[in-house]
Parts: sequence; C-alpha cells; structure tokens
Amino acid sequence: MMLFLFVIGSFMANAQNRLVSGRIIDSLTLQGVSGATVKIKNTTKGTVANPDGSFKIEVATGAILEISAVNYHPVEVKTNQSTPMQIMMTSINKTLADVVVIGYGTAKRSDVTGSVSSVPKARLSEIPAPNVLQAMEGTVAGVNITTGTNAPGESPSIVVRGVNTITGSTDPLIVIDGTPFQSLSLNDINTNDIASIDILKDVSATAIYGTRGANGVLLITTKHGKAGKASISFSNYAGPEYFAHKVKPMGPAEYVQKYADYKLEAGVDNNFPVPNQYEQENYAAGKTTDWLKEISQQGFIQDHNLSITGGGKDVRYFVSGDYFREKGLLKGFQNKRGSIRSNIDATLASFLTVGANLYMTLNNFDGGRVNLQQAMQMSPYGRFKDPDGNYTIFPMSGDLAFQSPMLGLTTTRNDRRENFITNVYAEVKPLAGLKYRVNASYNYLPTLYQYYQGRLAGDITNCSATVSNGERNNWVVENILTYEKNWNKHHIDFTGLYSAQQNREYSSTINASGFINDALQFNALQGASTFSASSSYIKTTIVSQMARINYSYDSRYLITATARRDGYSAFGSNTNKYGTFPSVAIAWNVSNEAFMKKAEFIDNLKLRGSYGLSGNQSAVVPNSTVTTFSTTSIPSGGKPTTGIVADILGNSDLKWESTYGANIGIDFSLFKGRVSGTIEGYKTTTKNLVLYRQLPAATGYLNIVSNVGKVGNKGIEVTLRTQNIVSGDFRWETNFNFAANNNKILDLYGDKKDDIGNRLFIGKPIYVIYDYKQVGVWKVGEDPSKQDPGAIPGDLKFADLDHNGVITSDGKDQTILGQSTPKWTGGVTSAWHYKNFHLSVFIQTVQGVTKYNQLTNFVDYGGRQNVVSGLGYWTPTNQSDVRPSINYVNYLNYGYPQKANFTRIKDATFSYTMPNSLADKLKLSALTLYVTGRNLATFTNWFGWDPEANYAATGDTGGNYPLVRTFIIGANITLK
Repeated sequence: MMLFLFVIGSFMANAQNRLVSGRIIDSLTLQGVSGATVKIKNTTKGTVANPDGSFKIEVATGAILEISAVNYHPVEVKTNQSTPMQIMMTSINKTLADVVVIGYGTAKRSDVTGSVSSVPKARLSEIPAPNVLQAMEGTVAGVNITTGTNAPGESPSIVVRGVNTITGSTDPLIVIDGTPFQSLSLNDINTNDIASIDILKDVSATAIYGTRGANGVLLITTKHGKAGKASISFSNYAGPEYFAHKVKPMGPAEYVQKYADYKLEAGVDNNFPVPNQYEQENYAAGKTTDWLKEISQQGFIQDHNLSITGGGKDVRYFVSGDYFREKGLLKGFQNKRGSIRSNIDATLASFLTVGANLYMTLNNFDGGRVNLQQAMQMSPYGRFKDPDGNYTIFPMSGDLAFQSPMLGLTTTRNDRRENFITNVYAEVKPLAGLKYRVNASYNYLPTLYQYYQGRLAGDITNCSATVSNGERNNWVVENILTYEKNWNKHHIDFTGLYSAQQNREYSSTINASGFINDALQFNALQGASTFSASSSYIKTTIVSQMARINYSYDSRYLITATARRDGYSAFGSNTNKYGTFPSVAIAWNVSNEAFMKKAEFIDNLKLRGSYGLSGNQSAVVPNSTVTTFSTTSIPSGGKPTTGIVADILGNSDLKWESTYGANIGIDFSLFKGRVSGTIEGYKTTTKNLVLYRQLPAATGYLNIVSNVGKVGNKGIEVTLRTQNIVSGDFRWETNFNFAANNNKILDLYGDKKDDIGNRLFIGKPIYVIYDYKQVGVWKVGEDPSKQDPGAIPGDLKFADLDHNGVITSDGKDQTILGQSTPKWTGGVTSAWHYKNFHLSVFIQTVQGVTKYNQLTNFVDYGGRQNVVSGLGYWTPTNQSDVRPSINYVNYLNYGYPQKANFTRIKDATFSYTMPNSLADKLKLSALTLYVTGRNLATFTNWFGWDPEANYAATGDTGGNYPLVRTFIIGANITLK
C-alpha cells in the first residue's frame, strides 16, 4: 500500500513539472545572449544559455524564471506560456563589454586607451548596400565618406579626420582578419561576410601600422564558425532603382525660345526656329526626342547570399556564397559580382590552433554605355536614328560638335576584375599566457579591359581599339608574439611583431586604330594600321618590427605604449629607408574609483589622452629617390626615333611624411545606460610633405621631389546614444554623431609663399575653391569701363579686388570662396521597436562645402547647345542678376562655384522578426522580413543632379551618373 501511494505521489509530482525552452536575445541587435543564466525563482535550480542564447529547463507549473547576464538588466518571466519562448534583454551599457579590434589583437571597450570607433552592426546586417562604405556613410564621427558617382561598381571615397597629405593618397589602410592590404577595393568585399568593422582614428592607435597609418585604419573582421549544429542562412533582397532627383534639359518650346533669344542678342537674321538642318527637318515634321528618357531604363538591384556555419569543439567552419547584380538607371551601366568565402579554424591540440581563410570575387562591368552629359546638351529636335535604323552620329548635323549620347551602346566593352585572397595561420600556446601566431597571406588581383569603337560609334576613319591587362599581387608574412599576465590588481600584456610584405603591380596596354572593317574588333589588333603600346612594372617591399605594451591597475589606470619600425624599398638605398613610429596613450576609469560610488547615476566615466607618430607610405612613389627620364619621339632621317629626356631629379635625402597627433577623449554612460557616448578632440601636424618643386630650365630637369611643407588638422567629435523610452514592449533609441574638422596648410616650400598655380595657400585648407567673386550681371545702362572694360550687358560682373580698373587672371582678382571638404558633418539614427516590429530612420547632414557646378557652366556654341531647364539666362527684357546671357564668353574660365550643403534622409528600414514559436512551427531557426528605402529625400539649395556627386561638363564624362533612390524588399532566413 505504501509503495502504491509513493508511486502515485511521484507520478503526480512529475505531472506538475514540464520542460520549457526558449531563446534569450539582445533587444537591440536581436542576437543571442551567450552565457545568460536561467534560474527558477526561489530555488537553486538553473542552467546556462547556449552560445546562440537558447536554453531548456524543467520547471513546475506556474514557476517564474530569473534571467541575468553581464551588462544586461535582469528579467523575470512566467512559464505559463507556450514554448519555445523569446526573451528580450536590454543592455545596461553593452558597449563597455564589446570586444573591439585594435590591431594585432582585441580589447574590451572599457580597456581601450586610443580612439577606436565601431560601425553599428545594424548597418551591416540591416542595410542592403552593394558596397560596405555606402552602409557606413554618415554613421561614424570623423569618418567622411563621399559618393562621387552612383555608377554600378564604383566605390565611394573615404577620409578619416581630415586630409594629411597633398600628393599622397588619403585612403585609410584596410586590414581584413588581421592582414593589411594595399590597393584593395571595398567593392570586392561581400557585406554579408562581415562580422564587425572597427576604425582606428587617432595617431596613437594608427601608429601600430607605422608607415601606412596616417590616414586611419579600417579593421574588418569576417564571420567565423561557431561550435554547434550546422546553421544554414539565406539572405536575399531585391528592388527597383529610380532617379533620386531628375534634372531635365530644356524641352522643345524652351529650346526654340532660347534660339530666338540668341538670334536677337547676336544679331543673327534668319527665319529658322532651330539652328541646324536635321533639327529643322524634325521641327517641320513635329518630331522630338526626349534624350534623357532614351538613355534611361528601369534600374534594378538584387543580392542572394547563402552561408553555412557550424562545427565541433575541434573544427569550426563558415562558408558563404554570394551573387550580386545591379542593372543601372542609365543604359549599359551594370555590375555583376560573384563571391565565395571559406573560413576554417581547427584546434589540433590544446596548445595548437590552425586556420585558413579563402576568398574569391569576380566582378563584371561589361557593356557599352550611354553618356549623360551629351544627352543633357542635345537638341530635342535632333535626329535619333538614321534611315538605316542606326543611331545618328551627329543628331544636330550640320553641327559636328555634338555626338549622339547613344553611340556608346554600339561599342564593345569588356571590363573585368577578379580578386583572390588566401590567408593561413597557426597559433601556438606553449605556456600559460604566452602565444605565438604566424599569419601568411597572398592576394592576387587580375584585371582585363577591352574596348572597340567602330563605324557605328562615329569613328569612321580610324575605328580604334584598346586592350589592357593588369595584375597586382602581394604577400604578407607576420610573426606575432603575445604574453598576458594578471597578478593581484595588475594586468599586463605584450605584443611583438616581425613582418615582411611584397607588392607587385604590372600593366600593359595596346592601342590600335585604322581597321578596314569592324568584324574582328579587338580580337585581331594586327589588322590595324597604327599601333601604340605601353607597359609598367612596380615592385616594393616592406619589413617591419613592432612592440606594444598594455598595462592596467585595478581596471582604473591604463597605459599603452607602442613603437613600430618600417623599412620601405621605395626609398632606394639611402639612410632614410627606415622610419620609427612611437606612440603612448593613457586612460583613467574614473567611475571605478571608490569616491564615485555615491554618484549612482554615473555608470561609466573614462578619461583618455594620447600622442603618437605615424607615416604616409603612399606619398612616396617608388623610384622617386632616383633621377628619372621620360621617352619622346623626334624625327631623324624622315623617320620617328625614340629618345629620352630628363624629367625628375632624384633626391637621395627624401624622408617619410610624418604625422604627429594628440587626442583627448571622454567616454561616459549615465542613468543605467540610458545616455552614453564619447567626446573627443584632436590635433595633428604632418611634416616633411612630399612635394614636387619646379627647377630652373638651366638644370636640365623639370622637377625635384622634396620634403617641404606642413599640414595641420584639428577637430572635435561627439557620439551620443540614448534610450529615450523603454516601456514594456516599446522602445525608442537614438544614435547621434557630430564631427567638425579644420584643415590648414601650415607651410609649403619654406619661403612662406603661396602656390597660386596649384591653388595651395598657407593658412587655408588643401582643397579650396579659388575663383573670381561674382557680384552680379552687367545690365543695360551700366558702365563697366572702370571695373571690367571688356564687359558688355549680359556678362558676369566680378569684383575688382585689386581696384586697378580691370579684371585679370593673374591672381589679383581671385579669392578663396570656400572649401570642397565639409567643415562639419552629422548623422542621427532613430529606432523604434514594438514587440517584433522595428523601424529605423537615418538622417545625415554635410555642411560647409563649396563646389564648382559644372552643370551650370555652359558654352552655348552659337545658341546650339541645350541647357538645363529652369537654369535661366540673361536677356535685355529679363535682366537676371545671377545668370549670364546666352552669348557670354567665359574667357576667364570662371567655375561657377556654389554651396553644396545638404541634409538627407539616407535610409529607412521597417522589419519584422518572427517569434520563435511561429518560426519553430515553420521549421525555421529565425526569420526577418524587411523593407528598406535609400536616398529618400535630399534638402539642399544646390542646383543640379546632387550636391555630393561629381559632374563633368567636358573631357571624360563617362563617370556622370545620378544619385539613385532604391526601394528594397529582403528576407534573412536561418534554417533549423
């Protein structure tokens, strides 16, 4: 009987218990909270969440779970709900515990002494962009990213904390998984593969990379495998592209009126409503062409990514494949990109870990392209096609100055670029705290360009072809020794490096013309009558040693000391081949002091300061320390003979460009993480600028490269994160950043004189707008004789700055009107979350920019060129005070500068994350659906396509491409 009662009692007790499961995720990143503790309230029973945040635990009916994790607010959850559960945890100040990459190692954010900023991970995972820089634009204080052209496959430019050089590159160093790369396009990197991006900004942080650190360092870490069941993820998005803002040329009526106004002002006496034969025929027939419409098409962008990750405790893997395609808004512009990545890490023994990272990407930019600039200038009455159905070469014949914008579509153009990256490593831990790692990487980038322009493209007499091949390859071997030790309240870690790197670049180009037909194009260059060829080869090597020591006491006082020594073969055999770059940084975690315990509203307060020296390798062109010659062709005996002439005089005393920089910073977190941020100020001075100075003709040389001049930058940066509302299922968060930079040339050639010819002025920024100061337009009845004697009514009126009664081009009537780099930039991201629905909006602003507006600088060629609708022009009856007359001859080459400030709703994303309970029914681990709009609205006074874009009115105008507005639908799916 007793046994029976015991069995019944045990059965009833077990019947009251049940197994519950769930997943604990970060409320902001939606990633699993690894290591969270799950405990049954009022008991000692509990468990620890898996790396992905999942857990299982047996509980009694009605039990309450207590969830806790480091740097998160604790959560209590009732278990009388269906499982699996999805439990959101809100960070107290998650940034303090974040691990950031600092170069040759990592550190917790709370232990960082230099200026290191991280790209918000949400920008990488939630913003679909073909280039990672487009996702980063405007989100990090002090990092100015500019999209000069939206043409498919083109990459934005990036400047970190101002311009430090005049002749060298301003691009930061790119380091991927610890390996530095030279001349790497970020367009080649699949954004889906990136786990994090950290940016070293101050000189003390960048000095660890020595000769290549002056422009900042981008540290990109790709995704690696984690132990556990294999996880398969799909990320896909697609959507149409549209003109963000369309600038239209004059329509038929405006164009006819413009020609009538031209004839009146120029005294032309004819009865033609339009100037040329083809135009007159179409005018009589009532036929017009919308050239902007003809060169345009529906743009479309799509990306499809598949990744597999998993492994056991000994072997972990991450494999991904990606296919990206963009069909441009303008006909012929396109980009296809395929990539494959494989990251494998294996623990062979308790003391030995090895790994291999393999990456391959293939880019295809093939296709003849239309020309936007030519379409803007073409008459709406121009002939579109000839009687044979081919594009008319000269639509406004008999004017031969303007070719059809469609002719590029008749050309054959192959443009390919590939990138192969291999990195292997081995890491040995022979003793506690001691670690040795060797990295070896190889990078190979072949390129191919083939172009043929035949008779249909207007090259009737020559029919030209170009074939160009190039390849870049480099290898890097790094030996890294680290040692870490803790005792009592002391912590010390040491990093030592010895590395070698070799870079090689080769290119060859053949130009041919005079083909008898268009059949074989560039596939039989021997069929041409004229040839020219060129080739180049550059090889450089770098040898480096580095040491870094980090010391901290009681997590209160921190100091970092670094020294790096680089040797660069570009200097030849002179004594300046090697450069040493030291730095030091200190930090004080004030909030860890005992006297701060009463200030309960302060979660974290840290003061930082640093000073260091770094260099700019890009300013030193290989072989610039030796005397060089250039080739020339001279007649001899009635035949051309190739000879050499003196060019640049070598300088064996050439030194590194060296950037000295100081940085101070305050990191803070208040009110349980509700308000946190960083305020930083910096000042840098770059000395020994590498500049080319002209030499007297008597020397026999044109130039000599020398170390002369100084450039300074100083600025302030503010980053602020706020949790404005945290109430139940609703949260509202804001991220704000602001950066102001003052760039100034401190010295040039040592004589305290400006270089007006190159528009370089002491005490002013490097990139200035130096031009005449327009004060109006000369009106009928005004007397220009005492200010600009050659001017007539309708000409632009300029200020006579030297008051000599005439406007001259010798610099005396020109002045600095602004700068083409921004004085300050800012960005704000607001994110709203309600249960599983999320909305984020990002707004950026760029201020203090002046640019030449080439679109408004028209040369009307006798009234024949079309111009922008709404631009306006001076007439005797409508005497504009801004625009000149149609007959105005811009003999001073005035550039029409204009303010290019703008504020832009850069993107907005609305997403839905499926609850685990529903995803589980669909046999999914996770599912997120989203809709994103990019470049939604721009607020600016700029007249033209876009204030950020570069637009050329003459020369090579193939890069003219409008800002694109994109609407995308996407899904991120992870299978069970």
